[in-house]
Order: sequence, then C-alpha cells, then structure tokens
Amino acid sequence: MDLTGFRSTLATATPPDGLSLPLQTLWWEAKGDWKQAHECAQADEGPDGAAVHAYLHRVEGDLSNAGYWYNRAGRTPRTDTLAAEWEALALEMLAR
Repeated sequence: MDLTGFRSTLATATPPDGLSLPLQTLWWEAKGDWKQAHECAQADEGPDGAAVHAYLHRVEGDLSNAGYWYNRAGRTPRTDTLAAEWEALALEMLAR
C-alpha cells in the first residue's frame, strides 16, 4: 500500500486488515481517536512503536513524555509540523 492508498482508508470505519500496530496507531490518530491510537502504540514494544508513541505525545502536547519515547526509539525529537511527522512516519512504516 502506498501513502495515497493508506490515506484513502481513513474514509472507512475501521483500519484495513493486516496493518502493523504502528500504522494502526497513525490511522486511529488521523481519525481523531487519540485513545485508540495510544492503545495501539502501547501494544508495540519495538522501535517503530516507540516512534509513533513519541509522535502521539507530541500531538498531545506532552513534550517531556514524547522525548522519552523518541529516546526509546533511538530518534532525535522532531521539531517540524505534526503533519510532516505523521506523513514521514506513515511513509516509513508503509515501506516496511
């Protein structure tokens, strides 16, 4: 699936089958369901899960908590727009 296809699934009520937890996280956040997105992020203990978890806490405005998750992901905290980070993460996770 490419980014355009991924974005088109946001018109549906549930994420498509087979999405990784990090992509489900991004999907639910894009739908405005931060709580469900956070549950998906918490279920993935790997570096991709930590990366999207960091993004979620940045969305929330909790930069300290976001910093913790960026560190767990082995990444430098992002300072660009949230939309740019969402797109970069989606592209990265879709390429896996």
